[in-house]
Amino acid sequence: MTEASISVTQSVVEKFTERYLCSLGCSIEQSDDHWEVSVPEATETVISQGKHMLIRGEVNPDDDDENTKRLHPESAFFQELLREASERSPSGKVSIETDSDIEIPEWIHHSSVEVENAQFTPYYDRIAIVVLFRVGIETVSEYQQELLRAIAVDTRSEEILPKLAETFLDSTKVETETATSDDVQLTKTNIRPLLETARELLLKNVQGKLDSIHREASRAADSEVEEYRQMQQQRIQELQEKHSNLSSKINDLSEKINSGDEDSRVQALRERKELKSEYEELDETLNELQERRDSGFPERQREIRERHSLDVQVRPLTLTEVEYDRGEIDFELVDGSIHQTVTLGYGSGIGVADTVRCSSCERKLTEGNPIRAISDGLKCQSCTKER
Repeated sequence: MTEASISVTQSVVEKFTERYLCSLGCSIEQSDDHWEVSVPEATETVISQGKHMLIRGEVNPDDDDENTKRLHPESAFFQELLREASERSPSGKVSIETDSDIEIPEWIHHSSVEVENAQFTPYYDRIAIVVLFRVGIETVSEYQQELLRAIAVDTRSEEILPKLAETFLDSTKVETETATSDDVQLTKTNIRPLLETARELLLKNVQGKLDSIHREASRAADSEVEEYRQMQQQRIQELQEKHSNLSSKINDLSEKINSGDEDSRVQALRERKELKSEYEELDETLNELQERRDSGFPERQREIRERHSLDVQVRPLTLTEVEYDRGEIDFELVDGSIHQTVTLGYGSGIGVADTVRCSSCERKLTEGNPIRAISDGLKCQSCTKER
């Protein structure tokens, strides 16, 4: 399934910040490494009025102060600005125009068959919601990623429309002017199940990325656990050596007690008592450490793996009601002297809505298996290769 996403790059962050601040009436003087932002009085924003310095990227300063902020995808300033923007305009409404460019399916586009004409006939209006989610993925040790994902759901059929989500992002990205109008007409009761459907699909779509990050985090945890195990094994060996030395000294003192004179025996008894006390403490520590080693250091493992566990936060930022048309499209296909007209379900912003199969072998027509002949129906590349 196509994934509709926005890469939160430094460029996107800067373009969004510039557009948003200018929409609030702020002025920006830009240089290579920083922006000087002037916030007018009575401007309702998280930035206090007056002049502020935005440092581009993560280079410096190391610490933000009241009037100096870092501007990059993970910076606290950008996250706060993004949250404010989404709270200021959490919903909206757009229309996908019927007269937009006709989208030619990949299974035609990548074939030798040509489209002589394409005519879209809209039959009815449809409404979808496009939810823009922010996905935060982080482990305490090293990973921190911010993903923006859009999911489109038809409000009537609850059909997922990945192509419509892509079209929406293309029409609303920071590089272009966005045509939004009116407020969302759907009620919370209507939206709630659609939002849950979108969220479930989002989690399914990002599961591969989550699994990949989890594997990396697990490897990092395994490495740390092994490093800790080796350190403890070295400590055990050192304690065992010390344990053996103490045992030898105690035996030597015992012989001295049995063979020495009165004064030397008293001194030896005193020393042996002290060494036995140290020996017993060491013996207890060594036994405890060996038991922990034999059980795999469970507490330390749990602590390490908890530190490397994933913290995933999914939050809907905006919800947009999208009006689009559905109907049928006639493709007039030409292959040499052969002409064929194919009628398919189509929607503005979503393209061809039907799954088309080879009339001979029933394989699905795709970019990787395009159409190769149109005589006696639509025949695919795989089918014609076999003959």
